[in-house]
Amino acid sequence: MLLRVFQILAWLPLPLMHALGAAAGWLTYASSHTYRERMRLNLKQAGYLAALDQTIAESGKNLLELPFIWCGSSSRVLRSAKVYEWEIAQSAIDSGKGVIFLTPHLGCFEIIAQVIASRAPLTALYRPPRMAMLEPLLENARQRDGLALAPANLSGVRTLLKTLRRGGSVGLLPDQVPRAGEGVWTKFFGKPAYTMTLPAKLAQMSGATVILSYAERLAYGKGYAVHFVPFDRQLTGTPEEQAGIINAAMEDLITRCPSQYFWSYNRFKGQPPAIALSSDQAS
Repeated sequence: MLLRVFQILAWLPLPLMHALGAAAGWLTYASSHTYRERMRLNLKQAGYLAALDQTIAESGKNLLELPFIWCGSSSRVLRSAKVYEWEIAQSAIDSGKGVIFLTPHLGCFEIIAQVIASRAPLTALYRPPRMAMLEPLLENARQRDGLALAPANLSGVRTLLKTLRRGGSVGLLPDQVPRAGEGVWTKFFGKPAYTMTLPAKLAQMSGATVILSYAERLAYGKGYAVHFVPFDRQLTGTPEEQAGIINAAMEDLITRCPSQYFWSYNRFKGQPPAIALSSDQAS
């Protein structure tokens, strides 16, 4: 039923969906205290509180564009994307060493896998939704031509590593909070955040090239500007240091269009052990 609703909404013009999304963003912000406070605190932590009004509207657009991105025809979705700096990615693909595409929750991050897969086969790490009713929608929507999914478990990680060792390409969202035991605590915009170690591990085990990407949402529903950026850092040091290096790269991308980051995401949930210990001792 939900899939059918999304398929119907996918026929609506993108400018209309973005206009409705902006309104929905403000409605959600006004009606949810938890949502409102998390967004404000995260923006303040990162130094972007001045972008609050635009962030509220962009967060709503992020939700209402999903039917178009997930259920619109591939040709229509791809026509909405203006692709820049693809030669950076193509050069890495042509090297045959494998490519790891890292994309933060910035802009229309859902379109990037389709853009890449339209040019070269891509295997994307996929975390099944908590609500079982959403799984058929997400699986049907995300598995497009050239795009395969790998579950976020040991089997999926093996699939990613095999793909890279064959010279293929994989995609991950490195700012997604990992499960307990699958990450390390390191700074993100100056605050400890539990961060996945998988991207650095895959790069070290495969020798693959890391490429950054993001899709900026254009004004008035005019589509998306998809950018590819070289990763010019060395992944050295401890797992915490490596994760911090990747977080710093994500921060650099976010500075390009900060109002389009997913600031309502609970990126800073939990407490680092040292902080938790200090709180226990204080009590």
